[in-house]
Amino acid sequence: MPFSVDIPQLPPMSDQVMCSIIAAVKYEIPANIVLAVAGQENGKPGQWNKNKNGTYDVGPLQFNTGYLVELNKYGITARDVEKGGCYSFDLAAWRIRGHILNDKGDLWTRVANYHSRTPSFNAIYRKLVMKRALVWADWLDARFATQTVAQNDVMSGETQFKPAAEITIKASLTPRDKPAAKQQPLTSSKPISLSDSGYTPRRLFVNGQ
Repeated sequence: MPFSVDIPQLPPMSDQVMCSIIAAVKYEIPANIVLAVAGQENGKPGQWNKNKNGTYDVGPLQFNTGYLVELNKYGITARDVEKGGCYSFDLAAWRIRGHILNDKGDLWTRVANYHSRTPSFNAIYRKLVMKRALVWADWLDARFATQTVAQNDVMSGETQFKPAAEITIKASLTPRDKPAAKQQPLTSSKPISLSDSGYTPRRLFVNGQ
């Protein structure tokens, strides 16, 4: 006899949001960081923007072609980076992870190196991406089982994520002790400070961990 099961439905999420979350877990980066960078870059498939140094920023994540030198040995080209879908988010997360683990400075300066290492440009981008990360942290907290991650742990790679193949994201329309969440624009009434203490990365729980 046919039967049906009522399954709670998640609120609509854009490809940008879902691709960012998947890439964040896959590359062991707090999800609000990848979401913030993706929102700040806000590129389009097929989009190319030339830089003064002769490189191009390409695709949805405006991936700089200067980093393709390291990826060419794997057959990855700018034509791959410019495409839609989640692949460009994976490449961006790979790059962000490299900056976080290998660069110098505080966490948000390292993240802002995705845009530029030039101090003046880095500082502007840093402030913008921190503000977005704060709002995305609230958005994630309202929808997922999350855990704050110490910034020193993020920079040392000690976030203890599960491999991407084992991902099971736990979520509900009505998280415990919270009202049903509605998607909000990327604005926040919280005071914005350049102090790192106000911008704690968010890790999503996976596989009940």
